[in-house]
Formats: sequence, structure tokens, C-alpha cells
Amino acid sequence: MQPEPHVNGVPVLAVHDLKKHFPIRTGLLQRAAGKVFAVDGVSFSIGAGETLGLVGETGSGKTTVGRTVLRLIEPTAGRIELAGTDITHLDRSALRPYRRQMQIIFQDPFSSLDPRMSVGDIVAEPLRVHGLASGREVRERVAQLFERVGLRPAQMDYYPHQFSGGQRQRIGIARALALRPKLIVADEPVSALDVSIQAQVLNLMHDLQQEMGLSYLFISHNLAVVEHISHRIAVMYLGRIVEYADKRTLFTRPLHPYTEQLLLAVPVPDPRVKRRRPVLQGDVPSPINPPSGCHFHTRCPYAVERCRVEVPLLREAGAGQMVACHLR
Repeated sequence: MQPEPHVNGVPVLAVHDLKKHFPIRTGLLQRAAGKVFAVDGVSFSIGAGETLGLVGETGSGKTTVGRTVLRLIEPTAGRIELAGTDITHLDRSALRPYRRQMQIIFQDPFSSLDPRMSVGDIVAEPLRVHGLASGREVRERVAQLFERVGLRPAQMDYYPHQFSGGQRQRIGIARALALRPKLIVADEPVSALDVSIQAQVLNLMHDLQQEMGLSYLFISHNLAVVEHISHRIAVMYLGRIVEYADKRTLFTRPLHPYTEQLLLAVPVPDPRVKRRRPVLQGDVPSPINPPSGCHFHTRCPYAVERCRVEVPLLREAGAGQMVACHLR
């Protein structure tokens, strides 16, 4: 089990050795023929009013982590605690009150909104489902949410196709805020938007966090976006966290070779700046048959024999910084 990064006080979210393995079924009888090791022993915590950025390449397991901590996907093993309460094995009825405390903003603002419902009804649906408002009060609360995210209450009767991508993501944010949650999982919330719109949505999320004390698990592959909004950052590779640090430390003193290569791959908008070229080769290996030892050793420019046979544990490597590497 990995050591768990510390957050002062009781964290809003604490994840302990979380695993999610998807069975591979084949044949007419759908017998299990293997597993996809999507998440393979992840631990972290998020304090009140804090943003943890979760970064990594496509296929590293970021989205699976986000959906598993919300219990949208059932975990294979591990423990999920929300404000000190273990919600890992709660049944549907027992979990219902905790659903109000954690919400999600989806990546695609186009497919995440029901095209047959008005946007006012989309934002009002959580209020009705949880019985928090009815009748005229619903419409008043939805109007307030629209104003808070930068939309006009007059637009409540419009349908999703009548909005731009940035406006649709604002609707998704309003829906997530409707139940006044403690935790929001933001799954690539700006990746489908133009750069100028990205900045507006990120600033909105920052303002909402300051105003409402929200905690975010912010999932992204864009390091520039994560640097802008996060307090701490966890770097994932093939189902495991390989480095964990506050954003200043991570960007100025990365320890894991994977983190180092990710940062080298970020373009610098200044032709006068000379940087070392990244040497990261190939794609992420298949999570069906991950490499032995350190999962990154097949692409690491510094790998030694020990990396091929022994799994590195996530360990303390400085004040608030943790790394899973035999060479650090």
C-alpha cells in the first residue's frame, strides 16, 4: 500500500489504495479472460477549499479515478472517505445523502446535456430528485445559479443546441452547483473549448471555489491548465500515482522521470528559450498487460535492472513531495 499524502484536519476526500480492474470477457459464455488494470493502488486526499490536479497521458486512469471516487463506477478494492465517512460499500439508499456532497463536471459540454430538456430543467433536475425545492422556488434557485455562472435567467427555457460550447459548460457547472456540494470532480472541463473560453471557465471555477469553499479534483492532461488552478498535483502513469507535490515544487523541481518528460514537452512561447528536448518515446503500454516492476521502465531514459523487477513505492522525498522512483 502506498503512503498517503497528509492534509491538515479531516479531508473532504480521502482515497486509500484505490483499485479498479475491469474484467475482459470473451466467448459465448462471457468468461473472464483477463483484466484491465485501470487504477492500481492510488492514495490521495483533498482538503476543504483545495484543488488537487490529476495529470497524465491518455490511458493513465485519471477519469476512472474520478468516476470511482464518486461511486459512478464501483471500486475493486480500497477505501473512499467523504468528510471522514467511509462510503466505499454503502448501498444505493445509504449513499443517496452523500451524492449531494459530491458532483461532477463532464468533459464534453455537448453530450453531457440532454438535448430534449430545456437547460433550466437540466439544472433543476438535481433539486427535484433530492427534494430540495419545488414549484416556484425551483425556478428562482435555477435563475440564481444562471446568474452566478454568467448566464441570463431569460435563457432558462432554451435548449442545449442554442448555446455555444463555453455556455454549455457553464450550464454543466450550474448543474453541479445546484446541490451545494463540498467536492466537485472536474473531468477535463475545458479541453473541448477554445483557449480564450478556457480562461473564462477556469476563472469562474476559481471564483466559485473562493466564494463557496469548494474542493476540486481537477483532471486534465494539460499541465498549463493544471498549474493555473491547482494547489497540489498528482501525476499518474498507467494506473498509479508516480509523483505528488504542491504545484510550485512540481514545476520547479520534478523528481520522477515521467514528470520531467511531461514538463519538457510543454511548448514555451519564446523562440529565444533553449530547452532540452524530451526523450520520451512510444505510447503508454496496455493496462491489460502492464510492464513488471516500475510501469514506466519501458520508456524511461534512466531505467536500470532494478526498475524492471521491483515496484517502486510512493515515498517522501522532501517537504510535501512524494515520488515512486528507485533512482530518486
